[in-house]
Amino acid sequence: MPAPHGGKLIYRVNRNKDIDDMDSIEISKELAHDIENIAFGVFSPLEGFLCREDFEHVLHHMRLQNDLPWTIPIVFDLEGNEFKEGDEVLLKAENGMLATFAIEEIYDYNKKEYAEKVFKTTDIQHPGVKKVMDMKNKLAGGKIELVKEGRENFEKYYLKPYETRILFKEKGWREIVAFQTRNVPHLGHEYVQKTALTFVDGIFINPIIGKKKKGDFKDEVILKAYDALIQHYYLKDRAVLAILRTEMRYAGPREAIFHAIVRKNFGCTHFIVGRDHAGVGNYYGPYEAQEIFREFPDLGITPIFFKSFFYCKKCGGVVNEKICPHDKEHHIYYSGTAIRKMIQNGEIPPETMMRKEVAEIVMSYENPFVE
Repeated sequence: MPAPHGGKLIYRVNRNKDIDDMDSIEISKELAHDIENIAFGVFSPLEGFLCREDFEHVLHHMRLQNDLPWTIPIVFDLEGNEFKEGDEVLLKAENGMLATFAIEEIYDYNKKEYAEKVFKTTDIQHPGVKKVMDMKNKLAGGKIELVKEGRENFEKYYLKPYETRILFKEKGWREIVAFQTRNVPHLGHEYVQKTALTFVDGIFINPIIGKKKKGDFKDEVILKAYDALIQHYYLKDRAVLAILRTEMRYAGPREAIFHAIVRKNFGCTHFIVGRDHAGVGNYYGPYEAQEIFREFPDLGITPIFFKSFFYCKKCGGVVNEKICPHDKEHHIYYSGTAIRKMIQNGEIPPETMMRKEVAEIVMSYENPFVE
């Protein structure tokens, strides 16, 4: 099992901290998730929101100031006149989360540069770009301490990195492959998961639960669909399903590296990277999210790349371009867009695309998509 990113699993929790006389800020659920991910080591080695030098290094070099790989800025935006450097403030979220934030630095940033570096575009149609452009005018950096966890849905699926590391040890798993998803599983997903699982001890299926764009599957649909898949088609001692509470950034290649780092912190040794990992629209090249891993030989988790896979009617199963000798006329390609369109039209995806048990779960919802 790999050491956490940076060598130490961060734990920034102080439930006994006196917060009675602190000024407070109301924050979004997405920021609250970032705080809990920092506090419990999901975002190790971060101990808080990025200060200027780390922020600039992440934008321009995809590394922290100490040269450790890090690709997505974890930042706190504010107008800049509410507080000053040296203040310690209480952060409160609607879900009941409470945390303190020791503001070390308040600094200016360029939103267009932020968007261009992280998302490779300044197009406002990109959901990540839009979020950056809607942010407040300054950033604040400094350490956080979690005082109280928020109340959330799907608690039975929630595991922290210190818990997954204990669980993997108890199972006797030394090599663990992680699978990131924001979709319900089709046969292509099952194929890549089981192909990777063949070479390791266990698989950690880790769906993102949090803010997504319109048209993505709802959280509860994803989880119930995976419950059905695991129940019927996986060995119980070889698969763990647990959620990652964070928002999708849709940052393509950079987010692929970020997702790998997070799964390393959970204790995984390998990470599955698909053809268009964390992509949206046509902003990234077909295999750009895989090619970026060449720039990070020191990442500390092994990527497993999958390119073209499909159902071959002549082979009678899911195959890939290296093993199937048949012409394209026999192939059924897996398209998330096509599957979503089928479901929207009330069509049940065929068993060549999706397991019957999974399709039944999805079709049981009047609208399984984010609106």
